[in-house]
Amino acid sequence: DAVITSPDMMKSVGRLGKILGPRGLMPSAKTGTVTFDVADAVKEVKAGRVEFRLDKFGIIHKAIGKTSFTTDQLYDNARAFFQAILKAKPSAAKGTYVKSFSVASTMGVGIKVDPNAAQKEIATIE
Repeated sequence: DAVITSPDMMKSVGRLGKILGPRGLMPSAKTGTVTFDVADAVKEVKAGRVEFRLDKFGIIHKAIGKTSFTTDQLYDNARAFFQAILKAKPSAAKGTYVKSFSVASTMGVGIKVDPNAAQKEIATIE
């Protein structure tokens, strides 16, 4: 779910902040949901654009697939997600950006993935 608006309508949408905010649906320019090109933004969201945020401990929790997905589909989604994380790295960030990486089912045990090996894998594909 997403709420997309143009900058001139933001005043009206802002009144819905108490409803949209707690659900994480409040439009913002940073996430690309406040734009003059609403049609393009809608196409992006329908195509499957995924947003991710850090929690207060610096951890990102994100679904990369469903149990009905094939191994290749899960691999492609995990690779694309890891690429997006690396692409979002601020230029001012120093040191190790991704310290650990694990994959788990909703209530399952996490399987650790070596972040350095994942970065090398992505570099060979690009």
